[in-house]
Amino acid sequence: MTRNKILYVDDEAMALKYFERLVSPLAPVLTASSVDEGRALLDAHGAEIAVLVSDQRMPGARGNELLRHAREHHPTVVRMLTTAYSDIGEAIEAINSGEIYRYIAKPWELEHLRADLRNALDLAALRAERDELLREKLMVAQAQLMGQRIGQLVALAAALQAPNADAAVHTYVSAALATGAASPAVDWRRWDHTELQYAEAERAVQLVAHVRGWWASWGTLPADDGPRLATLAAALGQPLEGGRLPGVTGDMLVAPLAGAPGSPLQASQAAFLAWLLWCGGAARLQSEDGGCSVVSAAPLAPPGDWLVAAIEAASPVG
Repeated sequence: MTRNKILYVDDEAMALKYFERLVSPLAPVLTASSVDEGRALLDAHGAEIAVLVSDQRMPGARGNELLRHAREHHPTVVRMLTTAYSDIGEAIEAINSGEIYRYIAKPWELEHLRADLRNALDLAALRAERDELLREKLMVAQAQLMGQRIGQLVALAAALQAPNADAAVHTYVSAALATGAASPAVDWRRWDHTELQYAEAERAVQLVAHVRGWWASWGTLPADDGPRLATLAAALGQPLEGGRLPGVTGDMLVAPLAGAPGSPLQASQAAFLAWLLWCGGAARLQSEDGGCSVVSAAPLAPPGDWLVAAIEAASPVG
């Protein structure tokens, strides 16, 4: 959808008609006669609107309130305020608070008005191009995020000197992917690449702390399968049934891999991973209606290429 429209908001009907007649040769024009009507048009057609021009003094809400709404909810839209010379102080305040790109004094000078709007349209096009490049970059980062987290788990297991580390991580990753773990969505308007990597590093630190915390609370690994499963059952708050732990859902498994960037990782969300590392991957998941169950089993040596295959499966780029 092309972002090329100009939205003009003014409570004076003659001003709306005059603006549309003057500006329509430059770009398609939408008009609204109040802040509420302007907000509704902006929310309905925000993807098409490149420039918002609002009068300041209108009955009810003022123009700078609409511009503030646009800044918060439609940041790509270039915002401009038009006002009489007597209201210049309010225009300066709006500029200083970051609500507008420029103000246009009333009465308008035709050539100046068109020149300002051309510049605003050019700026909107540059913003759209920048945002598209940023979006594409972060979409690639999103696709790769799961693979990076799998790599972090391998490094975590090695650093903690977990028993049968490869088997434990392989069992965990296989279970998480089988129960629906997918690369978390990245809000490309919020994150840049550096901030995303910093957030991921903080998340990895949280995960290490939670795993260490669980290990400290569990102590020495029991020799028998029953007490091992009982330890996991207590951590997840699920009852054991006949040598198996039923009712384990995807939410209990996937958070370390699929949690949103910047979201805090809770200790309970790391419990299953910590338990697998603690017992050296000596468990299997069995599918059941509404989830799966965990049973004790001898750890299996993973295939030699499992890590590459898992990262490729979790990081589909293109």
